[in-house]
Amino acid sequence: MFHLKEGDKAPVFQGRDQNGKLVSLKDYKGKKVILFFYPKDSTATCTVQACNLRDNYSDLTGKGYEVVGVSADGEKSHQKFINKNQLPYTLLADEDRSILEQYGVWGEKKFMGRVYDGIHRTTFLINENGIIDKIIRKPQSKRHTDEILEIWK
Repeated sequence: MFHLKEGDKAPVFQGRDQNGKLVSLKDYKGKKVILFFYPKDSTATCTVQACNLRDNYSDLTGKGYEVVGVSADGEKSHQKFINKNQLPYTLLADEDRSILEQYGVWGEKKFMGRVYDGIHRTTFLINENGIIDKIIRKPQSKRHTDEILEIWK
């Protein structure tokens, strides 16, 4: 877990979006990508984070950033999450956890004394050359866009 570091080449992922379309990091060549991993569609903290990015989406795209979210939820779950919250960006369904494992965000978690495997909320800022500029571990959901913009000025 967390084997990637800033300055590493971002793993070239491939997965299906909310509409079943195959999406790859290669599709974003020459663009800055905000790749955020979150535990579960329609849960409280994940919804706050997703809506923070939604509310600031025009600021992010205006600066040339692409936004892509990833969780282990399926395409139908993503469709509902997008429709309910009017999310303007792509969500990738990673049910087999291949992308999660490539990026090292799947692993042991602890909550209220319980130990289980799950997704560690993490955001990767990937530059135009496919290099990881910054890794935000445990982003602050209510101010996630501010965290990103403070890094990528």
